[in-house]
Amino acid sequence: MSNAFATAKVGDERSFEVPDINRSHFVRYAGGGGDFNPIHHDQTFAEKAGLPTVFGMGMFTAGVLSRLPAEWFGAPSVKRYSIRFTARIWPGDTLTCKGKVLRVYEEGGVRHVDLSLSATNQKGETLVQADATCRPWRRSEG
Repeated sequence: MSNAFATAKVGDERSFEVPDINRSHFVRYAGGGGDFNPIHHDQTFAEKAGLPTVFGMGMFTAGVLSRLPAEWFGAPSVKRYSIRFTARIWPGDTLTCKGKVLRVYEEGGVRHVDLSLSATNQKGETLVQADATCRPWRRSEG
């Protein structure tokens, strides 16, 4: 079992920040995720839609936030990741991702950790709220 599981306790917190989100972030995500909606990369299209500029995909923000449980407990150990989009991310935003241990428990003889996660901008607006459950990955699980 990873040391993160052995030492995790209710109330533990982690966070990281991604400063100066920009259009290149959105375009790179579009290439990887296949979301080529012009609202995310075409200024003229965004303005015709009544927006001041392009904005990022919700899944981009959720993907950046997913780094938190993946880096804390190991990507193969993320058993569940549930998200709710609450606001848009814009070019120039600073993205702050935070996670907190809500529950540590045994299930089937395996230690599990439930997390509350959030991604906010520099104004304190929540962009994505998420929950995750992590448990040590076992080779027999595939």
